[in-house]
Amino acid sequence: MLLYIYLGLVLFLLAFIVKNMFQEKDLLLQIDAALVIVPLVLRLLLVK
Repeated sequence: MLLYIYLGLVLFLLAFIVKNMFQEKDLLLQIDAALVIVPLVLRLLLVK
């Protein structure tokens, strides 16, 4: 049960970061967002 809550929170956070990445104009901030997205996607896929 807690795993599904955790995955839901990760998905929620991931959606906001992806949305922010596409709205951002500065390339360096987009790269920073992409670097944050990678571990979150791995967590969502349960790859540790």
